[in-house]
Amino acid sequence: MESYENKCRWNSGEGHLIEPDFHPLPEPEDIGRALSWDEVNRLLDAAINSRSRSLFPALMTYLHTGVRAAEARMRWDQVDFAQHTIRVGRSKTKGGEGRVIPLNDEAFDILVEWHSRFTDPQPNHFVFPSERYGFDGNAGRLHGAVKVYALDPNKPMASMKVAWTGCRKAAGVWCRLHDLRHTFISALGEAGVPESTMKAIAGWMSAKMLERYSHTRQQAKRDAVNKLPRRRPD
Repeated sequence: MESYENKCRWNSGEGHLIEPDFHPLPEPEDIGRALSWDEVNRLLDAAINSRSRSLFPALMTYLHTGVRAAEARMRWDQVDFAQHTIRVGRSKTKGGEGRVIPLNDEAFDILVEWHSRFTDPQPNHFVFPSERYGFDGNAGRLHGAVKVYALDPNKPMASMKVAWTGCRKAAGVWCRLHDLRHTFISALGEAGVPESTMKAIAGWMSAKMLERYSHTRQQAKRDAVNKLPRRRPD
Protein backbone atom coordinates (compact mmCIF):
# COMPACT_ATOMS: atom_id res chain seq x y z
CA MET A 1 0.00 0.00 0.00
CA GLU A 2 1.23 3.46 -0.82
CA SER A 3 2.70 5.22 2.21
CA TYR A 4 0.51 7.61 4.16
CA GLU A 5 3.08 10.38 3.66
CA ASN A 6 2.70 10.11 -0.11
CA LYS A 7 -1.07 10.03 0.16
CA CYS A 8 -1.13 13.19 2.23
CA ARG A 9 0.62 15.48 -0.25
CA TRP A 10 -0.81 19.00 -0.34
CA ASN A 11 -2.48 20.72 -3.26
CA SER A 12 -3.09 24.39 -3.96
CA GLY A 13 -6.87 24.47 -3.63
CA GLU A 14 -8.87 26.70 -1.35
CA GLY A 15 -7.80 26.55 2.30
CA HIS A 16 -10.19 26.06 5.16
CA LEU A 17 -10.50 27.13 8.74
CA ILE A 18 -11.94 24.72 11.25
CA GLU A 19 -14.84 26.17 13.20
CA PRO A 20 -14.34 26.53 16.97
CA ASP A 21 -17.56 24.76 17.90
CA PHE A 22 -19.01 21.50 16.67
CA HIS A 23 -22.77 21.22 16.31
CA PRO A 24 -23.60 17.89 14.62
CA LEU A 25 -26.87 17.76 12.71
CA PRO A 26 -29.49 15.23 13.76
CA GLU A 27 -29.05 11.90 12.03
CA PRO A 28 -31.24 11.96 8.91
CA GLU A 29 -34.39 9.90 8.94
CA ASP A 30 -34.59 9.48 5.16
CA ILE A 31 -33.07 6.45 3.56
CA GLY A 32 -30.06 7.94 1.75
CA ARG A 33 -27.92 5.77 -0.47
CA ALA A 34 -24.93 3.49 -0.64
CA LEU A 35 -22.11 4.74 -2.86
CA SER A 36 -20.66 2.75 -5.72
CA TRP A 37 -17.04 1.63 -5.45
CA ASP A 38 -16.14 4.06 -8.24
CA GLU A 39 -17.65 6.92 -6.27
CA VAL A 40 -15.81 5.83 -3.13
CA ASN A 41 -12.49 5.67 -4.95
CA ARG A 42 -13.00 9.12 -6.48
CA LEU A 43 -13.79 10.57 -3.06
CA LEU A 44 -10.71 8.98 -1.50
CA ASP A 45 -8.47 10.22 -4.32
CA ALA A 46 -9.79 13.73 -3.76
CA ALA A 47 -9.34 13.39 0.02
CA ILE A 48 -5.71 12.37 -0.43
CA ASN A 49 -5.11 15.65 -2.26
CA SER A 50 -7.07 17.75 0.22
CA ARG A 51 -5.25 20.35 2.27
CA SER A 52 -7.01 18.92 5.31
CA ARG A 53 -4.64 16.20 6.43
CA SER A 54 -7.33 14.63 8.64
CA LEU A 55 -9.89 14.22 5.85
CA PHE A 56 -8.48 11.05 4.29
CA PRO A 57 -8.00 9.06 7.54
CA ALA A 58 -11.40 10.26 8.76
CA LEU A 59 -13.19 9.09 5.61
CA MET A 60 -11.37 5.76 5.77
CA THR A 61 -12.51 5.36 9.37
CA TYR A 62 -16.14 6.02 8.39
CA LEU A 63 -15.96 3.60 5.47
CA HIS A 64 -14.35 0.76 7.42
CA THR A 65 -16.18 1.03 10.75
CA GLY A 66 -19.56 2.59 9.97
CA VAL A 67 -19.30 5.05 12.86
CA ARG A 68 -21.46 8.14 12.88
CA ALA A 69 -19.80 11.55 12.61
CA ALA A 70 -20.33 12.27 16.31
CA GLU A 71 -18.93 8.84 17.24
CA ALA A 72 -15.71 9.60 15.37
CA ARG A 73 -14.93 12.25 17.98
CA MET A 74 -12.95 9.64 19.87
CA ARG A 75 -9.70 9.69 21.84
CA TRP A 76 -6.67 7.50 21.36
CA ASP A 77 -7.50 5.43 24.45
CA GLN A 78 -10.54 4.22 22.51
CA VAL A 79 -8.23 2.69 19.89
CA ASP A 80 -6.79 -0.66 20.94
CA PHE A 81 -3.82 -1.25 18.67
CA ALA A 82 -3.07 -4.59 20.33
CA GLN A 83 -6.55 -5.98 19.68
CA HIS A 84 -7.15 -4.06 16.40
CA THR A 85 -10.40 -2.52 17.65
CA ILE A 86 -12.02 0.81 18.43
CA ARG A 87 -14.47 1.41 21.24
CA VAL A 88 -17.32 3.84 20.63
CA GLY A 89 -17.98 6.39 23.36
CA ARG A 90 -21.13 8.49 23.35
CA SER A 91 -23.62 7.42 20.72
CA LYS A 92 -27.07 8.25 19.44
CA THR A 93 -28.47 5.00 20.84
CA LYS A 94 -27.96 3.06 24.05
CA GLY A 95 -27.08 0.05 21.94
CA GLY A 96 -24.34 2.06 20.26
CA GLU A 97 -22.53 3.31 23.35
CA GLY A 98 -19.47 1.33 24.34
CA ARG A 99 -19.67 -1.08 21.43
CA VAL A 100 -16.38 -2.47 20.15
CA ILE A 101 -15.76 -2.49 16.41
CA PRO A 102 -12.98 -4.64 14.92
CA LEU A 103 -10.55 -2.92 12.55
CA ASN A 104 -9.69 -4.67 9.32
CA ASP A 105 -6.11 -4.51 8.10
CA GLU A 106 -6.58 -1.39 5.98
CA ALA A 107 -8.33 0.59 8.72
CA PHE A 108 -5.73 -0.52 11.25
CA ASP A 109 -2.82 0.53 9.00
CA ILE A 110 -4.40 3.94 8.39
CA LEU A 111 -4.82 4.63 12.11
CA VAL A 112 -1.28 3.44 12.88
CA GLU A 113 0.13 5.80 10.24
CA TRP A 114 -2.11 8.65 11.40
CA HIS A 115 -1.02 8.11 15.02
CA SER A 116 2.63 8.32 13.94
CA ARG A 117 2.12 11.81 12.50
CA PHE A 118 1.77 13.34 15.97
CA THR A 119 4.81 14.24 18.05
CA ASP A 120 3.66 12.96 21.42
CA PRO A 121 0.12 11.56 21.23
CA GLN A 122 -1.42 10.83 24.61
CA PRO A 123 -4.27 8.43 25.44
CA ASN A 124 -6.60 11.35 26.25
CA HIS A 125 -5.80 13.21 23.02
CA PHE A 126 -8.41 13.23 20.28
CA VAL A 127 -7.79 11.03 17.24
CA PHE A 128 -8.93 13.83 14.96
CA PRO A 129 -7.90 16.98 16.84
CA SER A 130 -8.65 20.62 16.26
CA GLU A 131 -6.10 22.18 13.93
CA ARG A 132 -5.82 24.87 11.28
CA TYR A 133 -3.98 25.07 7.99
CA GLY A 134 -2.19 27.93 6.31
CA PHE A 135 0.31 28.63 3.55
CA ASP A 136 3.89 27.87 4.53
CA GLY A 137 5.42 31.33 4.06
CA ASN A 138 5.56 33.34 0.84
CA ALA A 139 6.81 30.34 -1.11
CA GLY A 140 3.82 28.39 0.10
CA ARG A 141 1.48 30.94 -1.43
CA LEU A 142 3.15 30.42 -4.79
CA HIS A 143 3.37 26.64 -4.70
CA GLY A 144 0.47 25.67 -2.47
CA ALA A 145 2.66 24.37 0.36
CA VAL A 146 0.66 24.13 3.56
CA LYS A 147 1.58 23.77 7.21
CA VAL A 148 -0.46 22.92 10.27
CA TYR A 149 -0.80 25.43 13.09
CA ALA A 150 -2.93 25.95 16.19
CA LEU A 151 -3.01 22.19 16.80
CA ASP A 152 -4.90 21.42 20.01
CA PRO A 153 -5.04 17.67 20.71
CA ASN A 154 -7.30 18.30 23.71
CA LYS A 155 -10.08 19.54 21.43
CA PRO A 156 -11.78 17.44 18.76
CA MET A 157 -11.93 18.44 15.13
CA ALA A 158 -14.82 20.87 14.89
CA SER A 159 -16.02 20.53 11.31
CA MET A 160 -15.03 19.02 7.97
CA LYS A 161 -17.67 20.98 6.09
CA VAL A 162 -15.37 23.04 3.86
CA ALA A 163 -12.89 20.22 3.24
CA TRP A 164 -15.70 17.72 2.65
CA THR A 165 -17.47 20.05 0.22
CA GLY A 166 -14.23 20.60 -1.70
CA CYS A 167 -13.61 16.85 -1.76
CA ARG A 168 -17.04 16.07 -3.21
CA LYS A 169 -16.66 18.81 -5.81
CA ALA A 170 -13.22 17.55 -6.89
CA ALA A 171 -14.52 13.96 -7.06
CA GLY A 172 -17.75 14.88 -8.83
CA VAL A 173 -19.70 12.90 -6.25
CA TRP A 174 -22.67 14.50 -4.54
CA CYS A 175 -23.56 12.70 -1.35
CA ARG A 176 -23.77 13.19 2.40
CA LEU A 177 -21.15 12.18 4.90
CA HIS A 178 -23.77 9.91 6.43
CA ASP A 179 -23.93 7.97 3.15
CA LEU A 180 -20.52 6.49 4.00
CA ARG A 181 -22.26 4.68 6.85
CA HIS A 182 -24.87 3.41 4.40
CA THR A 183 -22.05 2.22 2.15
CA PHE A 184 -20.34 0.35 4.98
CA ILE A 185 -23.52 -1.41 6.08
CA SER A 186 -24.54 -2.31 2.53
CA ALA A 187 -21.08 -3.81 2.00
CA LEU A 188 -21.62 -6.00 5.07
CA GLY A 189 -24.96 -7.10 3.62
CA GLU A 190 -23.36 -7.98 0.29
CA ALA A 191 -20.76 -10.05 2.14
CA GLY A 192 -23.51 -12.10 3.77
CA VAL A 193 -22.84 -10.92 7.32
CA PRO A 194 -25.59 -12.12 9.70
CA GLU A 195 -28.10 -9.48 10.76
CA SER A 196 -27.25 -9.89 14.44
CA THR A 197 -23.60 -9.13 13.71
CA MET A 198 -24.49 -6.16 11.54
CA LYS A 199 -26.66 -4.70 14.29
CA ALA A 200 -23.92 -5.20 16.87
CA ILE A 201 -21.33 -3.42 14.72
CA ALA A 202 -23.64 -0.58 13.72
CA GLY A 203 -25.06 -0.08 17.21
CA TRP A 204 -28.75 -0.65 16.48
CA MET A 205 -31.39 -2.06 18.78
CA SER A 206 -34.02 -3.10 16.23
CA ALA A 207 -34.32 -4.84 12.89
CA LYS A 208 -36.27 -1.82 11.65
CA MET A 209 -33.11 0.27 11.64
CA LEU A 210 -31.34 -2.43 9.67
CA GLU A 211 -34.05 -2.27 7.03
CA ARG A 212 -33.46 1.47 6.63
CA TYR A 213 -29.77 1.18 5.98
CA SER A 214 -29.00 -2.12 4.33
CA HIS A 215 -30.21 -1.60 0.79
CA THR A 216 -28.61 -4.80 -0.47
CA ARG A 217 -30.68 -6.81 2.01
CA GLN A 218 -33.81 -5.56 0.25
CA GLN A 219 -32.45 -6.73 -3.09
CA ALA A 220 -31.53 -10.05 -1.54
CA LYS A 221 -35.13 -10.45 -0.37
CA ARG A 222 -36.40 -9.65 -3.86
CA ASP A 223 -34.00 -12.17 -5.40
CA ALA A 224 -35.14 -14.76 -2.88
CA VAL A 225 -38.87 -14.46 -3.61
CA ASN A 226 -38.20 -14.45 -7.35
CA LYS A 227 -36.68 -17.92 -6.94
CA LEU A 228 -39.96 -19.40 -5.72
CA PRO A 229 -41.59 -21.84 -8.14
CA ARG A 230 -44.51 -20.64 -10.23
CA ARG A 231 -47.85 -21.56 -8.66
CA ARG A 232 -50.33 -20.51 -11.34
CA PRO A 233 -51.67 -23.45 -13.33
CA ASP A 234 -50.90 -23.43 -17.05
